[in-house]
Amino acid sequence: MIRGRHGLLVPGISTLIMLLVLIGLGTWQLRRLAWKQEVLSQIAHAEQSEPIPLPADPVPFVKVVVSGHLRSDLAAKYGAEVREVGGGTDMGTHLIVPLERDTGPDILVDRGWVPQDRATPIEQPVGTVSVVGFVRPADQPGWFTPADDPVDRQFYTLNPAAIGAALGLTRLAPFTLIAMAPEGPMGLWPAPAHRLPRLPNNHLAYAVTWYGLALALVAVFIVWARQNLKK
Repeated sequence: MIRGRHGLLVPGISTLIMLLVLIGLGTWQLRRLAWKQEVLSQIAHAEQSEPIPLPADPVPFVKVVVSGHLRSDLAAKYGAEVREVGGGTDMGTHLIVPLERDTGPDILVDRGWVPQDRATPIEQPVGTVSVVGFVRPADQPGWFTPADDPVDRQFYTLNPAAIGAALGLTRLAPFTLIAMAPEGPMGLWPAPAHRLPRLPNNHLAYAVTWYGLALALVAVFIVWARQNLKK
């Protein structure tokens, strides 16, 4: 019996360490859950609020408004996305257009999605326009991100520095403004975003998973320890 108890020492310590790690991961996910809920609450509040003038140092997921002239002659394409159009599906891309301002650097504006096959032309506002949208920080390419094609102005990473360099823009804000507008009639392009993005919130499920693994670990150790002590 004494030998059996000594045989539990190392497995018991290992189990305790693993148990603390699993509980720590579950607790961390609960903290992330509280943080994510606060962020989502801020996004919901911003979505219902009136847009504010673009500040000097804007933060993501805040609705802003900024005025200037859209340089449609420097339009670029971003990404590739399939959407439902008129009962079918169509491949399309996002239209990126620089907004030239009287004061401050130019801003890349994601005016919205446009299909490859369209019967109506793209709307191209002239003169001074006011764009309502939210600020999106610069992206970085991942392992599987397709390579940009600066010659064709086709980009797969929404990085203002890279896009601006290809368009010959030397004074550009380090973020993109994602244009927002109420849902309009079908067939008008581009189709802007209708709401602020929602971050995925799976932290409660993750926490339950980690705590569940911790309980399973304890149960397995108890069963194993009982069998070991009987020997």
